This record gives sequence, C-alpha cells and structure tokens, in this order.
Amino acid sequence: MSIVEVKVPQLSESVAEATMLTWKKKAGEAVAVDEILIEIETDKVVLEVPAPSAGVLAEIIQPDGATVVADQLIAKIDTEGKAGAAAPAAAPAAAAAPAPAAAPAAAAAATGGSKADVAMPAAAKLLADNNLKTGDVAGTGKDGRVTKGDVLAAVASGAKPAAPAATIAVPAAKPALPQVAAPASAPDLGERPEQRVPMSRLRARIAERLIQSQSTNAILTTFNEVNMAPVMELRKRFQDSFTKEHGVKLGFMSFFVKAAVHALKKYPVLNASVDGNDILYHGYFDIGIAVGSPRGLVVPILRNADQMSFADIEKKIAEYGKKAQDGKLGIEEMTGGTFSISNGGTFGSMLSTPIINPPQSAILGVHATKDRAVVENGQIVVRPMNYLAMSYDHRIIDGREAVLGLVAMKEALEDPSRLLFDI
Repeated sequence: MSIVEVKVPQLSESVAEATMLTWKKKAGEAVAVDEILIEIETDKVVLEVPAPSAGVLAEIIQPDGATVVADQLIAKIDTEGKAGAAAPAAAPAAAAAPAPAAAPAAAAAATGGSKADVAMPAAAKLLADNNLKTGDVAGTGKDGRVTKGDVLAAVASGAKPAAPAATIAVPAAKPALPQVAAPASAPDLGERPEQRVPMSRLRARIAERLIQSQSTNAILTTFNEVNMAPVMELRKRFQDSFTKEHGVKLGFMSFFVKAAVHALKKYPVLNASVDGNDILYHGYFDIGIAVGSPRGLVVPILRNADQMSFADIEKKIAEYGKKAQDGKLGIEEMTGGTFSISNGGTFGSMLSTPIINPPQSAILGVHATKDRAVVENGQIVVRPMNYLAMSYDHRIIDGREAVLGLVAMKEALEDPSRLLFDI
C-alpha cells in the first residue's frame, strides 16, 4: 500500500480557517490525478482541492462541514488500491438513518393502516369532527404530516371517508433543505414552517465588514442625476463594430469606470483611505466592481483601471462575472481596491445609499436608467435619466470634494468626449 496525503491548501494571510463543503467522492472510490475531491469555503473564496495522485480514496479524515486550517490532513489516497476495497466510514450510519423514519409506517401497519399518529393536533380534531381519517387526506406537512390546512382543503373539495386500504407509508427520507410552502387554506398559527440555515463564511464576513464600515466610517451620501442619452447614442453607434473587433459587447459599466477614474484624478482624496491618524493617498486606480453571486456579494478588482481600454474593462468584467457565478474567483482577485462601484440598476434599483467597502473612503452607486420628464431650456422633455449616489467617509472627504467629484462623473457621462481630452 502506498499512501498519499490530501491536505488543505494554503490560505490567505488574513484567513485563519475554512469550512469543508461536500465531498465529491466517497471512501473506496477511484480518483484520477487532479480530480476535484472537495471544495473548501473561506470568508472570501471557495478553494478546490484536487487529488494529488490517482488511486483510491482510502480514508476521509475530515467530514463535510468540518472547520479546518491550512495544511491540515483531510484525506488519504491509496495509489495502489482498487476501487471498492474500502467501505465509506459513514456507510453504517447512513444505512441506519432510514430506520427512525420508517417507524411511523410500521406503526401504521400495526394499527390497520391509520395515519392518525402523523396528523397535527389541530388537524386531528378536524378529522374527527368530519368523520375522516388521515388516510383520506394528503398530508403536505413535514414528513407527510396532515395539517389543519390539508383537512380544510379536503372538506372544501367534498372528501368522504375512504374504505380501509393498504398502509400508506410516511416518506423515509427528508430533503436536506425542507421546502417551505403555504398551505392550501388559512394556516393554523401553530403550523407555520420555518427553516434555520447557518450563514456561509462569506455571508458572515460580508455582515462583519458592513457593520465595521458603518461603525468606523462617518458615512454621508451625495446624489446627482445624469442624462445617459450621449452614452446610449455612442454605444448604439459603435456596438456592432466594437463587438466584431473585440469579441465582447460594449456595456455601460466601462463608461462608469472611466468616468469614476476621471473624477478620482481630479479629486485624489476620493481615492484615498484612512490609516490610523494618516490619510493614505493612492497613486493608482484599482476599482472594485460589486458582483452578485450564488454565495453572496463579491467585489473583484480592476487593477490599474486608468490604463485599461473600454474593451479591457468589458472583458475583465465579463470574466469576473463568470467566475463569480462558478465560485472560481481567487483571493488575489478580490484583495485591495481604492474605490468601488455598485450597480443596483442591474436589478431595477432606482436609488440607494451604498455602504463603503473598507478601507476605501468612497463608493459609487449606479441605478436603473429610465425615461423621465426633465426641464431643458424652459421646455419639458423626456430623457433617459440615471440617479447616481456616492457615499463617502466624511472624516477625510468634505462635502465640496464629494459633490464636485460626482459632478465630474456626471459631466464625463453627459459628454464622453471629455474622457478623450481629460477635461
């Protein structure tokens, strides 16, 4: 027997521990070299753990949900073993698990097929009042239990007592995440389902950082409105040729990134951060783009955004979006950042007050562009308007710089040629 150890990969310096998700292989199953065995979740990213060698997964040392640290032993692979030689350690427990669930079915058989023992108390009384048995009503409650709503629905549909029939077994297995559905009619106050789900490490980290931001920053938000017609016309004019040349569509976010960099150059304090009693001015522009993912909000960074072309920005955003959906973003892709942009308009948001992503000192909130009535030269006209919101840390950014910075973004978007001449 030749054993190869499987260990937790190195974590970021700021990450002390991680959580094991779900093993993709069972003990005794064959694995190929570099085949993904399990994913490990940190408070920033999900790391894949590949098999260091081909063979048989001889032993799983750390189970699903275990808390682990870097370089900790989690499994062993027998490079000379044969598939099926080792039995999964959890197999006996798994085999025994259905027994308790099968008990109600056995009890039902012993009582001639009655399911009265799986009716909720309020439902049992209604069953008796209407001369019905649990076998006459389909249960929608947990583990197939008959609820008051089930009985009311059955009575309303004209259900009648059924003749004795074969035993109706209660489902032995229940889903990992119970389905919480409203009953057919008004529910009894004692029969409202709930589900408790622990926060993922990422969600817990997001909560921690948001509380940290609100408790340490003096957050204030300034607003302005932008006529998006010039950007929309420019985008429509060059969309086909841009896509053909660069293989990616010209979106709105690249304009917002360019406008933000334009304003940060004019007002460097918007690109700064607080470090103790010092203000740290950054001579580079790393723009964080808030992206929604199945695991929660993540903010990958566009490094040196001032040196990126429109095509570079669009390609990178598309890449980050795909990685976020697949859970493939790396720690280094979300570390740092000097300013962030959050686009709630993707989901139809009209206005919001975004929270600063520490240690940054400002964040731009972009919203949905809608046709609205505005006044131009004394006339009411319809224009595609977008409301911008910029939250800033009032400890180092005064209202003047914040307002003028947002105005600079507005002017760049309403006249994109300013971006070419840096004016």
